[in-house]
Amino acid sequence: MIRRLLPFVAFLGLAVLLGAGVMMNSGKDTSAIPSPLVGRPAPDFALPVLGEPGRIVRKADLLGAPYLLNVWGSWCPACRDEHPVITRLAESGVVRVVGYDYKDTTEDAQRWLQQFGNPFELVITDEDGRAALDWGIYGAPETFLVDAQGVIRWKHVGPVTDEVVQAQLLPLLESMR
Repeated sequence: MIRRLLPFVAFLGLAVLLGAGVMMNSGKDTSAIPSPLVGRPAPDFALPVLGEPGRIVRKADLLGAPYLLNVWGSWCPACRDEHPVITRLAESGVVRVVGYDYKDTTEDAQRWLQQFGNPFELVITDEDGRAALDWGIYGAPETFLVDAQGVIRWKHVGPVTDEVVQAQLLPLLESMR
């Protein structure tokens, strides 16, 4: 008799554990991935400017004013969705917006910017994705807010939306002034 009930009891136990896990995570944003870099200095980097391979930009070159580092690629469909939001943000002048072209060819990236517009003050490119490892970047789009001293203050994984700008980014920028 006990042998017959054992599989049912095991199934019931697993169902209770699954239910408890679902209830404990209900209402939480499961797309939010905390970054261990928030609150720490941005990694050092030396990356070429898109279309200007002889011009290298380093972390030190961006110090002095906050900037938004927007990781994108011409191959990324979600980057196309967020592009109008990034464009409006750049046009507002509230923060410098630096593009980080990730795992892309120069030709594809330039063609994409011609088609959709270039809102970036500067576009650095990481064709092989090696520098991205130091930033903890694993895909696109991802966006970082770096303060004037070079400390990462915010990271967003996925497309930046108007709601994210209003609810998270603008208040954080205001608190940094």
